[in-house]
Amino acid sequence: MDTITLAHGSGGRLSRELIEEIIYPIFNNNNGHELYDSALLPLKKGTIAMTTDSFVISPIFFPGGNIGKLAACGTINDLAAAGAIPKYMSVGLIIEEGFLIKDLQEILISLYETAVEADVYVVTGDTKIVERGSADRIYINTSGIGIVPEGASVSPKNINVDDLVIVNGTIGDHGMAILSCREGLSFGVNLKSDCTPLNGLVKELLDVGGISCMRDPTRGGLASILLELAHQSGTKMEICEKAIPLHPSVRAGCDMLGLDPLYLANEGKLAIIANPSKEEEIMRVLQSHPLGKNAQVIGRVASRDLKGTVLLETDLGVKRPLMLLEGEELPRIC
Repeated sequence: MDTITLAHGSGGRLSRELIEEIIYPIFNNNNGHELYDSALLPLKKGTIAMTTDSFVISPIFFPGGNIGKLAACGTINDLAAAGAIPKYMSVGLIIEEGFLIKDLQEILISLYETAVEADVYVVTGDTKIVERGSADRIYINTSGIGIVPEGASVSPKNINVDDLVIVNGTIGDHGMAILSCREGLSFGVNLKSDCTPLNGLVKELLDVGGISCMRDPTRGGLASILLELAHQSGTKMEICEKAIPLHPSVRAGCDMLGLDPLYLANEGKLAIIANPSKEEEIMRVLQSHPLGKNAQVIGRVASRDLKGTVLLETDLGVKRPLMLLEGEELPRIC
């Protein structure tokens, strides 16, 4: 059996063999759950956080990861950025007839290893096979459940005037890595996607305290997330272009192609809004962690503003408002 066939989605023998011989052996961290149609999960104190996302990225293999790792990171980071401890994940696969079994295994192993790294159990899933030409090789949906500890809150309603705006590293790496891979472009230094689970770093930050709100700036980039937070909190934020960390290849690529790095996708970054009284401790945690060594304070919450404005102070000292993206700058990025 080298390729996926329509019979693998029939519900018959080949379906069972695909699940029992290819898929299930990879996800052996399901904490002993039986293969029922639903997973039965123990409930602990606190609030349940639940998220879901679908991944249709092209290409499915890229520098720094593949669609499996991306699907795990996307769901884990959505939970972590909400202040939740990620616990369980489902995996839904839509596979095109003719897809190579070895590629499926590589993708699922990557997804599994990322889940293990984040201490997340893959407990349920679904597989559908579609005719050749009905999809682009493989799509993945992941849903995740996490527990928000009692008393924890990282909501936009917590954002206050004078709070700091912090990022944990260079922005736009994922978007530019996918673009360069897709188009066969090179911008000097090798660039990889920043695709990685952030829940470990988030836990250390929450232990310090002083975090008003967090978001992972994926599709739409840092600009879209800050505009969303400013709108939801009724504030005006001001950020400084010089303070925003950029990988040299992202800077070169944006200069060459006329792209704005603030709108490029990230898969391993956090936008953190924090109380200034905790700046020293938060920056110490970030810069001593592998995923936060390039962290920078890039701005602050300047005032109340019901319109939800974000101003960018450019290298020339001019302040210009950031705007929401019109249309899709780079499709199928995640």
